[in-house]
Amino acid sequence: MSDAGRQSFTDKATAALKPDSEKSTTEHFGDKLKGNADSAASSMEPQSQKSSGQKIGDAFSSNSNASTEPSLAQKAKNAVGLGNNNHV
Repeated sequence: MSDAGRQSFTDKATAALKPDSEKSTTEHFGDKLKGNADSAASSMEPQSQKSSGQKIGDAFSSNSNASTEPSLAQKAKNAVGLGNNNHV
């Protein structure tokens, strides 16, 4: 999944799997900025026009057009104690 304006699945997974305690302030800021940009791009594109990869990536990262639930990645991090129990 590397459609225009979207963050790749690999980048999302890499950011999600690295413990927050090991990230620098710059990494935290970059993750937040990239996540917000990806969410905006996801919300602007209708579900009917998304590729299968986008739909799967959106479900994994909670970019399913205005979801208020934490992503599956965040839930997994929280479950093993690597997350800060906040929405990303």
